[in-house]
Amino acid sequence: MEDYVKGNYKKTIFQSEQGYTIGLLKVRDASEKLHSYIGKTITFTGYFPELNEVDTYILKGSIVVHKKYGEQFEATSFEKILPEEKDAIVEFLCSDIFKGIGRKKAEKIVEVLGKDTLSVILNQPANLILIHGISQKQAQEMHDTLSKYEVSYESILKLTEMGFSTKDATNIYAKYKEKSLSTVLDDIYTLFYEVKEMTFKKIDLIAQKEGILKKDIRRVKAAIIYVLQELSFTTGNTYTNQDEILYYLPRVIDTEIDNETFNQAIQELLNASQLVLVKDRYYLKSLFEDETYIAKRILHLAHNEKNHYHLTHLLEKIEQEENLSYNEEQKKAVLNALEQNLLVITGGPGTGKTTIIEAIVKLYQTFFRYDKKDLERKLVLLAPTGRAAKRMSEKTFLKASTIHRFLKWNKETDTFSINEYFKSEAEFVIVDESSMIDTALFASLLRGLSVNCKLILVGDSDQLPSVGPGNILKDIIESNVVETIQLQTLYRQGEDSNIISFAHGIREGEFLDKYLNFGEDLIFDQVNEEQVLEEICDFAKDFTKYDSFQVLAPIYKTPCGIDAINIKLQEIFNPKKITKKEILIGESLYREGDKVIQLINMPEENVYNGDIGFIKEIKNSKKKEIQIDFDGNLVKYTPSSFQKFKSAWAISVHKSQGSEFDVVILPIVSGYRNMLYRKLFYTAATRAKKMLVLIGEKEAIKRAIQNTSQVKRKTSLKEFLKNGINENFMSTLQM
Repeated sequence: MEDYVKGNYKKTIFQSEQGYTIGLLKVRDASEKLHSYIGKTITFTGYFPELNEVDTYILKGSIVVHKKYGEQFEATSFEKILPEEKDAIVEFLCSDIFKGIGRKKAEKIVEVLGKDTLSVILNQPANLILIHGISQKQAQEMHDTLSKYEVSYESILKLTEMGFSTKDATNIYAKYKEKSLSTVLDDIYTLFYEVKEMTFKKIDLIAQKEGILKKDIRRVKAAIIYVLQELSFTTGNTYTNQDEILYYLPRVIDTEIDNETFNQAIQELLNASQLVLVKDRYYLKSLFEDETYIAKRILHLAHNEKNHYHLTHLLEKIEQEENLSYNEEQKKAVLNALEQNLLVITGGPGTGKTTIIEAIVKLYQTFFRYDKKDLERKLVLLAPTGRAAKRMSEKTFLKASTIHRFLKWNKETDTFSINEYFKSEAEFVIVDESSMIDTALFASLLRGLSVNCKLILVGDSDQLPSVGPGNILKDIIESNVVETIQLQTLYRQGEDSNIISFAHGIREGEFLDKYLNFGEDLIFDQVNEEQVLEEICDFAKDFTKYDSFQVLAPIYKTPCGIDAINIKLQEIFNPKKITKKEILIGESLYREGDKVIQLINMPEENVYNGDIGFIKEIKNSKKKEIQIDFDGNLVKYTPSSFQKFKSAWAISVHKSQGSEFDVVILPIVSGYRNMLYRKLFYTAATRAKKMLVLIGEKEAIKRAIQNTSQVKRKTSLKEFLKNGINENFMSTLQM
């Protein structure tokens, strides 16, 4: 049986727009386990509609310990009990809920109607007129107020009876208030479009239970939007075509669909501006608006007249002071960065991208004579990941931030506080690892910057593209409308860096066998697939002396996949001990000391997607909790957030983007099949700074280098930039 506390609400400490509440409750009763809290005031958390100090609430859930706020009662559901005692009813009627009812009038009403007062007000309000001093208007107002007050609880109760969780029901009520039930009954799929965390599958399951037919037009429309969303985020495409929709739609709705119903659904979605159709391309409205907005802003910056500062002599002075010598392409990049409104600097590993960022910052500060405080206010350094931002900061000795943190992302609403209405004051922005930025994030960044803010995009366009939809950096470069500096000179090659030379060979499609085992930094251990796991373990044991080493692999399943490697490496680096607590999460066993990777952004805890940490403590009692140490930042996880991290003795190549490691161990075997392609192999190889160890089959390496057949992303940004956009449409988009 679930634990509970019963008592009176005292105060709200915090409440989000979605109804997530932190408040205080005076406990009058509790389950046996929590009897010690009776008579005390405790902090509670959970999802609630409006609370008041008169009703009695029963909260079901458990006691948890928050690292900042201490002990709290985490409520998973609740019940509201209207006042039953006469004194409590008097207090209720003269509270702020009922306007114009003072204590004397409330006492008179209860004196006449007794314990049935609230029932009479709800069901027989005309009887109130019999009480001296109560007018017909006032009786109706009391009835309406109490009815409206009851609607919130009744709505949430009925929604939970339909199959929604308390959290979902509260979110729905926060959005629609008294229209919640009518909205759901009119078109339950509206929730999929308009309410955060309402997935199509979750809603569709409830809809089927409620008797909605498989071919109901409302269901078909929602399924089409779901198909477009899934295709966008699995393929990286920003648009799709009709054939693809028709291929996947029957699989989603579990029935064939006739042309008439399909065409009707498409037309209604177009009429409602949920879809955009241009020629034969179907776009989700948000992606279409993001791509066209990006194009508008880029064209604006690219066509603005450039500045002419005559900075050559100043750059030469910096070279002398720093004892450096920039080559011609580096000088061109640094000078153009200050003179152009928008510049792309791209190049592979070892071409000096980081050196150029340092030089740009130094030249900008020197020319404008900014002290450090003014510099950090005017110039902003950004990266898509926390690790990449940390590297920028270490190289420039200035603050660097993730894009999400800079834009002040609000987790509750999934919105940015820095936006088109509240723009940043930054005058100059440099973004590193730009190949990782997807369409939605880049559009959000541009919306948060003033229209004349200088923007420098730095990155390697030959690396893997963003996880989300879009191919921003590559599309901008290939459009030829933005000044692009291609860095080609290698500064670490030959005996000093076989890794760099090998990586550039990969990029050019050449298998440079001569670099394998030529020096200590690039080792190839040729073994068959059955021996790979054992060899990974043998090599890994030797690399504990390095500050960082990481095993990378392209897929999770298969005998040489990430999951299998993690199990083996856990046995070596963190074996089972009586002194180490363990916890089973799904099919994965974690123990204290395990290496883990963060899977999603948690800015409120200063931990981001891709951050790597170690499990410091596991509490495996009824109050399950895991503490993870991210370079001194201790973050606590409860069962509701256990899915936000994963074992990291081995991680995916995609998750390694934006990171660098002293040593990278990379298994590469034919069993990886369609994951053997150039861009992925190139990205993996360029994560290594001091040593790259390839374990597997030479034929698999050759195949990966030669294979450029990975699906090309379908995006429109390059086309919009090259051909322009219809001005009538563009005028509707806000700068």
